[in-house]
Amino acid sequence: MSSSISPLAPKTYADMPVIRGVRMATAAAGIKYKNRTDVLLMAFDTPAAVAGVFTKSKCPSAPVDFCRQNLGHGVARGVVVNSGNANAFTGIKGKAATDLTAKSAAKALGCGENEIYLASTGVIGEPLDATKFAGVLDQMAADAKGDFWLEAAKAIMTTDTYPKVATRSATIDGITVTINGIAKGAGMIAPDMATMLSFVVTDAAISSSALQALLSAGVEPSFNSITVDSDTSTSDTLLLFATGAAAADGQAVVEQADDARLAGFNAALNDLLKDLALQVVRDGEGARKMVEVTVKGAESDLAAKKIALSIANSPLVKTAVAGEDANWGRIVMAVGKSGEMADRDRLAIWFGDIRVAVNGERDPDYSEAATTAVMEKEDIPVTVDIGLGSGTATVWTCDLTKEYVAINGDYRS
Repeated sequence: MSSSISPLAPKTYADMPVIRGVRMATAAAGIKYKNRTDVLLMAFDTPAAVAGVFTKSKCPSAPVDFCRQNLGHGVARGVVVNSGNANAFTGIKGKAATDLTAKSAAKALGCGENEIYLASTGVIGEPLDATKFAGVLDQMAADAKGDFWLEAAKAIMTTDTYPKVATRSATIDGITVTINGIAKGAGMIAPDMATMLSFVVTDAAISSSALQALLSAGVEPSFNSITVDSDTSTSDTLLLFATGAAAADGQAVVEQADDARLAGFNAALNDLLKDLALQVVRDGEGARKMVEVTVKGAESDLAAKKIALSIANSPLVKTAVAGEDANWGRIVMAVGKSGEMADRDRLAIWFGDIRVAVNGERDPDYSEAATTAVMEKEDIPVTVDIGLGSGTATVWTCDLTKEYVAINGDYRS
């Protein structure tokens, strides 16, 4: 966790309401950090419906394996999250750590181990001493309270410079329901069917299968459309829970994701996921600028996204942004290397609303002063028209600065 807050951080945090049916507590177990909380317990008063998406890394962490195993059960009573150690690439010791944590959490909450979900973030390859926090879970369960979202977000931070929280509301059957979410992430950010770590809870009454369908679709234009450094984590985990407390107000349980009653809820959920995802980009390690890359005119939406990610992940593009240099030649390079169809002589490129290139060459009306003014801003839109079809996509990234190298050059120390 950095001592200085990102200049792109939100000026204020969302006022997070209590979600009926879930309580939280944190503790300082000394896993890596001193004098700060590093363990979060999220406890559900009654079994909650659950959905999840996880990293597609072929080297997943032990907690990811554990959660995948439990997800088919479809019910959650508790979540335990630790920061400072990813419990990844830890062999049989990693599994032993998840088993001990799940057993301790199940005992503290009076539930089955298949109703517990785990997540860990931090250093890869170091064994996790789960006894450090397994022994505090009983007290955490007793101390857990509902009005605790910002503190929960702080406990799961690693190189994050600020806690990431978001809230939305929607209406189902005329009943107002709430959705709250927290996330962590600043480096090793290029999600693949998940996010770094994120936990979203609603008091709506929705089945686990419907939640899963909504989440799997909602992650694509949000968390799966961001990148800080092109690296997909071993630990990426996004879990969505529905406590069902709104049923007491008269909301009938929604069983199918395509139920028309979920239209407003789905929109609110997608908006919350995007909010959290962009907060992650704005906290990218060493970031000073956020870049929105929109590609249009590609052969397909998938092709547009691949091209956009090629631009967003390019170290040359990202360093040019850090230097406030409108180097559109690097954009052309990134388009060309993407592997997707492109025609050099049809390309058009914009920085903000300034067109810098058209028909395969510099725009005849190009103004260095006007373009520099765009590059000096904190938020920089980049648009590329491929000129071949109707495919479109938008992704978000940040600049690449010397501080990113400094942070990651001694991360284990």
